[in-house]
Amino acid sequence: MDCVANRVKPLARQHIRAALLSSIRGLSDDAASRRRRRRLLYDRILRVDHAGELGADRIYAGQMRVLGRDPVVQHMWEQEKEHLRAFERLVPQHRARPSALRPLWDSAGFALGFASALLGQRGAMACTVAVESVIAEHYDNQIRELLADAGEDHAELLDLLRRCRDDEQGHHDTGLEHGAEGAPLYGLLTAAVKAGCRGAIWVAERI
Repeated sequence: MDCVANRVKPLARQHIRAALLSSIRGLSDDAASRRRRRRLLYDRILRVDHAGELGADRIYAGQMRVLGRDPVVQHMWEQEKEHLRAFERLVPQHRARPSALRPLWDSAGFALGFASALLGQRGAMACTVAVESVIAEHYDNQIRELLADAGEDHAELLDLLRRCRDDEQGHHDTGLEHGAEGAPLYGLLTAAVKAGCRGAIWVAERI
């Protein structure tokens, strides 16, 4: 009996050791998988938001080219510049891949801003209402996504997204207060701009 017991004890220890090693490997694999998932999440969020803020900066640049020293547009533009600077800092900090289509967002944003301002200040404001309604919703979706993924780990990014979301909502409301709905073809214009923004978001998340 003693001989059998002596043989069983090493076997039991081997099974316990194997189980512990398997558990450790499983925990390590889970941690690595979580890191990869979060890296991809940050890569996508920072790429699309950086591209979006670049586009917003160029929209206001285009509007100011036509409208001149419009204090309302200038104030909103200054806030977009702050957003862009913040994302330009975070993109390299988190080794995110910027959008390969930056020249497109630059030129398309300027063209949209310029064209909308040709309809007057109300046209520019209608463009702002359309763009910012989509972007505020977009930031809300990202905030919910980060909160679902252990939000306490994303405090810095969440704070930035909330500030950007609130500013964009403020721009939307400012546009309405300054006669956006009186722009020519308001419904058609805002529908087209919203569709373009949603398409740009989809592309910038990936390219």
